[in-house]
Amino acid sequence: AEVGLELFDAALGADRAALVPAVIDVPALRAALGAGPVPAVLRTLIGSTASRRRAARGGDWANQLAGLAPDEARAQIDVLVRGLVAQVLGHGGVESVPADRAFRELGFDSLTAVDLRNRLNAATGLRLASTLVFDYPTPAVLVDHLYEQVSGQIAARQTAVRTANTDEPIAIVGMACRYPGGVESPDQLWELLAGGGDGISEFPTDRGWDLESLFDPDPEHSGTSYTRHGGFLYGAAEFDSGFFGISPREALAMDPQQRLLLEASWESFESAGLDPQRLRGSRTGVFAGVMYHDYASRLMDLPPDAEGFVGTGTSGSVLSGRVAYTFGLEGPAVTVDTACSSSLVALHLAAQALRSGECDLALAGGVTVMATPGTFIEF
Repeated sequence: AEVGLELFDAALGADRAALVPAVIDVPALRAALGAGPVPAVLRTLIGSTASRRRAARGGDWANQLAGLAPDEARAQIDVLVRGLVAQVLGHGGVESVPADRAFRELGFDSLTAVDLRNRLNAATGLRLASTLVFDYPTPAVLVDHLYEQVSGQIAARQTAVRTANTDEPIAIVGMACRYPGGVESPDQLWELLAGGGDGISEFPTDRGWDLESLFDPDPEHSGTSYTRHGGFLYGAAEFDSGFFGISPREALAMDPQQRLLLEASWESFESAGLDPQRLRGSRTGVFAGVMYHDYASRLMDLPPDAEGFVGTGTSGSVLSGRVAYTFGLEGPAVTVDTACSSSLVALHLAAQALRSGECDLALAGGVTVMATPGTFIEF
């Protein structure tokens, strides 16, 4: 028994996450410890006899909710979830727990996550996974999940997916864009085209390029461009990081392509008349095309505060995942790099995912920003 507890303490000190999937034999543990009480750190993982008795009464709780209107049932579940969160974290009460704040930001770790799961299991009679707060990252999203569990909506949704008409046309319900020539919306793009406008302009001055040495009128000169013009997005470096809950130092380490995609995603929801907050926890997919990955080559000049954010800020694979995480979207998140066809392939994959029932809604598109003039010179 002493050896077993020493190993348990060592595992706890080294990596709490390693304890989450553990299966603990409660009778054997009690026998090993003698007749004394189970230590508190183990009690949060295995629950108590009283908790198991409460779980047996969970069906009564579900039946009570079934007799309520949907809004009333959700309100009851909301009070339960936020009340238990406050208990686990030692907060004052339900009012101290924001419904839309991520559990990670509230202070949850692997142990407190399992503690909350155990309390919810005991109160509801459900058998919830130990990864609950990671699968449903805010109290509001978790409330929706619990409501689906007790109301049978999950089974109904799965049946609807199986019986869906796969030949139904795909509807584009919202759009957003940024293009050279000062275009910041689909309407402005149409006006530029209808009026015979020109989107070509001089090299941008906010990307740190050495414009004097970049240009040489001799087409045969190596390492330079013999033109000073191209199709560039002016203001690509501008970004309201606070609006998306991103710190200024993390935003500095983010490729502008990630920033622009966040902005365009928000505007696409607005164009469709959808409230992004209400999409949290929805089966919405993100399919993003990207082909340039040169922002990382400029990061040697970043201040030390940016360390730790460079990997996620410059990785193409994170592009779609960041959008999904920021808006709480739980459909597929896929980044595609097939060069100039990336956006079209992303749209194709999004349509396939909708037809196969992998998601109910999808963001699809792409982004291209040259962080350095290297590719421009190469062409």
